[in-house]
Amino acid sequence: MKKELNLFDKPENVRRFLICFFISLVMLIGAEFFIHKHPGFPWESSLGFFAVYGFVSNVLLIFIAKLLRLIVLRKEKYYDQ
Repeated sequence: MKKELNLFDKPENVRRFLICFFISLVMLIGAEFFIHKHPGFPWESSLGFFAVYGFVSNVLLIFIAKLLRLIVLRKEKYYDQ
């Protein structure tokens, strides 16, 4: 059976995606210099705060999910009883 090719199976497509991704990141960080923020707390006015906050939040969610998996996971034969 022939495998169906995906969009990210070709290295040139992955390279194009990464280039577009990094260009959009640079544009978003550059936009922070021109957009007036209305921070609720003093630390929200720092450059790249929301990017760092989002990254740290996602990493914490991943670690919490891995810990919860140890608690919730059942043995392989659990439902065969």
